[in-house]
Amino acid sequence: MLTTLAIVFVFGSMVMIHEFGHYIVAKWIGVKVIEFSFGFGPKIVGYQGKETLYSLRIVPLGGFVKLHGMDPEINDNGQAVIASNKDARSFMNKPIWQRMAVIAAGPIMNFVLAIVMFVSVFAYMGIPAQSNTNTIGSLLKDKPAAASGLLAGDRIIAVNQDPTPDWTRLTEVIHSKPEQVINLTIQRGADQQRHTVSVKTEKDAQTGHGMIGIAPEVTYVHASIIEATRVGIERSVDFTKLIVVTLVQMITGKIPADVGGPVMIAQVIGEGAKEGFSNLLGLTGVLSIQLGLINLFPIPALDGSRLVFLLIEGLRGKPLNPEKENMIHLVGFVLLMGLMLAVTYKDVLRLFVKAG
Repeated sequence: MLTTLAIVFVFGSMVMIHEFGHYIVAKWIGVKVIEFSFGFGPKIVGYQGKETLYSLRIVPLGGFVKLHGMDPEINDNGQAVIASNKDARSFMNKPIWQRMAVIAAGPIMNFVLAIVMFVSVFAYMGIPAQSNTNTIGSLLKDKPAAASGLLAGDRIIAVNQDPTPDWTRLTEVIHSKPEQVINLTIQRGADQQRHTVSVKTEKDAQTGHGMIGIAPEVTYVHASIIEATRVGIERSVDFTKLIVVTLVQMITGKIPADVGGPVMIAQVIGEGAKEGFSNLLGLTGVLSIQLGLINLFPIPALDGSRLVFLLIEGLRGKPLNPEKENMIHLVGFVLLMGLMLAVTYKDVLRLFVKAG
């Protein structure tokens, strides 16, 4: 039940804020909004406002805002018609910069949501500060340290009898020994008994450093709303840079292309929810940044491709053929759905392999 509620919260927040961006800017510039929908496929429920249908559809993997004049519409006779070029409320009759603003507003609102999530976490929990003690704060799953039997709270006082009085010295020694077996002298428990644990380090693909998968203790320092806002914006920028760099490295083949679909994301959300609401808010922020970035890619059917077409229209001085553009977006949408199904299938196989 907790996982289901968490998934609804995360996906609902990201999709609704994205579509709200399109919706509110379209309203602001005077475009008629025909429908504001959460989900795709057949309609489950809907509310007809003065001119906009607000609907919930059966496939909760996204949403859309249908704008008057953006695509052909079906009239009372069942025919597809394009809005008149004299219709002041038609999307296509607005200046290019206004149309670009409507399209870009969706991804921008995803970045705004991320900032709000991070600011909320820092305002409530405080700003995390990394401790420089030689005590393990946490261990990464499926890494050498966790497999060796090390525990959070262990103090590593020496590596190969080389004293490590603080975290700085500890990481220096471990980093200098990639793919080597090292002996850690630790103190554990209330009585601080000493133990020796042997661990073989991994070699980090990017830096070449030795790594065992441990993280330092983290303390939280109370912050004002101004300070929380500053750090929240900084954290949003940092995550955006990290995601972009990671995607570029995947595309160029520098790191394996490990892409997760809806099943994997749902699993991560469920695990995040179990770790507390603040953790779930931070995860929502990261996923919202990913959604915003992906939508800015120049892939047919995504916001990025529509921005490219508008840019080309501005350079040419006239729009592309609407039928050709709509066909490109349709093909792109079909390919995206196919890719999503393939990634989801991979996610399911991964779960079965993990269970086996």
